[in-house]
Formats: sequence, C-alpha cells, structure tokens
Amino acid sequence: MLEHGGNVHQAAQRYGIALPDWLDLSTGINPAGWPVPALPADCWQRLPESDDGLEDAARRYYGCAHVLPAAGSQAAIRMLPSLRPRGRVGVPQPGYAEHAAAWARHGHEVVSLPGRDVEGWLDRLDVLVLINPNNPSGETFDTATLLAWQHRLAQRGAWLVVDEAFVDATPALSLAQHAGREGLVVLRSLGKFFGLGGARVGFVLSWPELLARMDEALGPWTLAHPARWVARQALEDFAWQAAERSRLGLAGQRLANLLTRHGLPPSGGSALFQWLRTNQAAVIQDRLAQQGIWLRRFDIPPSLRCGLPGAESDWLRLENALRRLP
Repeated sequence: MLEHGGNVHQAAQRYGIALPDWLDLSTGINPAGWPVPALPADCWQRLPESDDGLEDAARRYYGCAHVLPAAGSQAAIRMLPSLRPRGRVGVPQPGYAEHAAAWARHGHEVVSLPGRDVEGWLDRLDVLVLINPNNPSGETFDTATLLAWQHRLAQRGAWLVVDEAFVDATPALSLAQHAGREGLVVLRSLGKFFGLGGARVGFVLSWPELLARMDEALGPWTLAHPARWVARQALEDFAWQAAERSRLGLAGQRLANLLTRHGLPPSGGSALFQWLRTNQAAVIQDRLAQQGIWLRRFDIPPSLRCGLPGAESDWLRLENALRRLP
C-alpha cells in the first residue's frame, strides 16, 4: 500500500503523543467541511436507490450530462487501466502516486512527466494523466491548453484523464462541462473541498460508452445509502459552496503568508494546502511532530504538504510551533 496523508495513528505511536492531542495537517481535507445534519432513519434501513436524485444533483453541480458515482475517485483510478489495452501512460512527477501505481499494476508502461514537460510527449502517449490543481505541487493548467491537448490525443484514440480532486475551490479550472467528449475522463471527489473524505464519494465524468462499461464493472450499490444522501444535500447547497470558496481562498493565502513569515515560503499550493519544497523536509516534519503537528512528507522531491488549520486555536498552535523551529 502506498503512503497517504492522514496516517496520524502511526505518528501517535511513533512519537508517544495521544491521538486526540494531534493537529493533523497532512490530508488537505477541508477542516471546516459541509455541516452534515442528522440523517433520515431509512438511510440505514434501505438499500441505495439509483433514482434518489444524486446523479441529477451531480449533473447540476458539475455542469455536465454524463456522471457516474464511485466510492471516491480512488475506485475509478484503480479501474481505468483495465478498460483499455496496454500502452504508454504519462503521469506527473510529483503527483498523486496512486495513478502511476494503478496503470503499472495493469501492465502499462508508465512515464514520469516532470513539471509542465507535457507537450513533447503528447504524440507518444496512449494516456495522459494530469492532476489539476496538482497534488502536491499545486501547479495548474488552463482549460484552453487542456482542451487542445485532449483534441490532439483523441485524434489517435488516446485519452486525457484529469484528476480534479482539489478543483472545487477554483471551478474555472475544471473541464467538467466538456466531459462528454470521447477520450476525456474527469475525476471528481467530495473528499477535499466538501470535507467528506470519510463518506468515500466521487464521480467519473466522461463519455457515455465508457461510463456504461465502468458501471457494469462496478456493479450495484457502489455507494452506501447514507453516503448518497449526504452527497446529494452537499451538492445542492449552493449558498454554502459559494461562501466556502471565498473563505478557503483567504485561508489558503493566510497559510502561505504564515509559512513565509517563518522562513518556509511555499513553492506552490492551492486553497486547501501549501507545498514546501526543501531538503530539510524530514527534519521539519520530525520537529513539528514532536509538538504534535503532522505534515505530509514526500521523498521525490524532498518536500512537505501542509493543510489548513481549522479553529483559531489550531492556527495559533501552528504559528507557535513554527516559531520553535531553529
């Protein structure tokens, strides 16, 4: 299993600090996510139903006609490589490691694409995987560029797969409304912006034939009834979404400013996290962990991802811990 953020249980055992005493900034999940109300009792008593309005809510939210719910975008990431013949797949480096692992697991040749070095590879790839905004670097691609690349790939029957797990705070970057194009696959998640990582709800946006194949492979009851109910309510809460985009934009800048003041200027980031590229990544992670603050560390390149604190007391705790760094 690949390492991910959120493994604070391991940190608690390693550092001998009780789990409730940790400030976990390793995940990039919104710490002030959509407020989940009490669930109706039949969520627990009835099997999930595909005509409960979830897909309609997703179509309105994403602005596209073709959507397929999945148990988080991770389910789609693992399935996609099985749906086309083996070929050459370009994935970003650094980037969410599950993409490369999934394609390699199915026998595809995986090519690491550093930074924005994509253009020169387009005519040599069968699949191009991009993360927009990238996780962990925060690098973004504009829609015009992505659509031009997708058109060029599609002329050869190649795919463009765009993981938009962190795009909800900046929806102008999304390709969701174009997701009916053959050869374009857009992955969305309710885990980050909505703060509903535990619900394991994601969506695949793509052309109808591919979604039909995925639906058949996934089988019935992909999402639990409570997860479907919560996801629908969150997707339909446009007032909360608008307010949260504004709030997160300010919070992301606040975090960048805080890190910069303490000698750790971010190399990139998004509304939900900041990325610190530094050869001292392991040392900084360890010294903050000794104070009960957990950041996500990456080895290639040496770097840290720092998510948003939630309460004002958490912001103050992070600031005090940064002051104690040598």
